[in-house]
Amino acid sequence: MKQNFTSVQNIYIICGKTDMRKGIDGLATLIQDTFELDPYSDSIFLFSGWSKDRYKCLYFDGDGFAMLYKRLDNGKLQWPKDENEVRKLSQQELRWLLEGLSLQQPKAIAKSTKGIF
Repeated sequence: MKQNFTSVQNIYIICGKTDMRKGIDGLATLIQDTFELDPYSDSIFLFSGWSKDRYKCLYFDGDGFAMLYKRLDNGKLQWPKDENEVRKLSQQELRWLLEGLSLQQPKAIAKSTKGIF
């Protein structure tokens, strides 16, 4: 199963530590009950545990849930530590996170707003 997630409407990261023993039902319940988000929406939800060298990704593709579980062989993720917080990420922030970088990149060129000449 190879899926292109670049057109997904929302990317959410569940900050802090999640019990990585949870399966699809447990993570979907966490999304719905704790964060009051819709697990059936066009969204990717990301979770990580204590070690920060693995993460889970939950996505509803229209006829069922898909869960990706990845363990890194070398390195750790810079996962935000704010317990009980959920953040919406951009595609660029997701790339930074999964490449081992911080979500805040102070030297990155910021998007410009439309100016008046």
